[in-house]
Amino acid sequence: MSQPNNPSFNQPGVGGQPAPPAPPAPASMSTSSLGESRARQAVMQVREEVGKVIVGQQGVLSGVITALLVNGHVLLEGVPGTAKTLLAKTLASSFDMEFSRVQFTPDLMPSDVVGLSVLDQAPGQAPQFRFRKGPVFTNLLLADEINRTPPKTQAALLEAMEERQVSIEGTTHPLPKPFLVIATQNPIEYEGTFPLPEAQLDRFLFKLVVGYPNEEQEHDMLARHHGGLNPHQTGDLVKAVATPDDLVAARREIDAITVEPAVLRYIVQLGRATRESPSLQLGVSPRGMTWLLHAAKAWAWLSGRAFVTPDEVKAIAKPCLRHRVLVRPELELEGTAADAVIDGLLATVPTPR
Repeated sequence: MSQPNNPSFNQPGVGGQPAPPAPPAPASMSTSSLGESRARQAVMQVREEVGKVIVGQQGVLSGVITALLVNGHVLLEGVPGTAKTLLAKTLASSFDMEFSRVQFTPDLMPSDVVGLSVLDQAPGQAPQFRFRKGPVFTNLLLADEINRTPPKTQAALLEAMEERQVSIEGTTHPLPKPFLVIATQNPIEYEGTFPLPEAQLDRFLFKLVVGYPNEEQEHDMLARHHGGLNPHQTGDLVKAVATPDDLVAARREIDAITVEPAVLRYIVQLGRATRESPSLQLGVSPRGMTWLLHAAKAWAWLSGRAFVTPDEVKAIAKPCLRHRVLVRPELELEGTAADAVIDGLLATVPTPR
């Protein structure tokens, strides 16, 4: 199977150069064994099922599924009306997972997200405190417009995203498995917003840019609405074609994906190049490099390969790294973007053959 198409991802053959030839599949796991995998078939069915409702965002969908496969979180950046919420809701339905949505606002409190202890005074019994779970206790949490809430409430998600648990008054409450946060933010309206700190941005596996569909896709979308499609009643259109158990099985297969020492070295060199780049004042953290490795393995698995090539690393480099680096202010004022710097590094760091 060919590599999933994702226009927001960096594709193989950076800078117009042809992609390097793929090495032979290791004997431990052939590409045919991936094609026959029940878990992989289920994940591919999810892509088709979500496509019944979502038009023109297949690249973003591939990125979100990749993150789910390696237990990572996703930050979606796009203007309103580009189906970010609908994508998350439909994906949860296709995987038969619980879904919660929280609209982040300036007056949102941490307890509105993680929950709080309430005094339970039943008749005839001594009063006692009981923990009331917040919307974070779900499988897929949509944190809508996360940058519109103050840092105190943003920080309430830090432990949940990293440790998959919530601590209230000294008691730890584990979150359901799987647990994925999809956060959204508007790249245009910054008035009254609170930019996410670097520590929280580093918790996200991917930052995906959600753009407009092309003309043909928008025509298809309007035709569906004209035919009676109601995006708020996706339950009638989308059915569960995969389960959390399929995700567990998929993760086991992804863990078995082969990564040659040369590719590991390439990831290290790419990460260190971001720290040495004169265009950046902050490079990729070691955690970011480990996420790059895991994402490359998941991308190879989705592509039907049992091994990681430099192409997989290049394909997911920008969404995995763009939010982990800081462009120097003087260059940012001149219009230099993180994606452009990463493209330059991908073109200069030697690719293993």
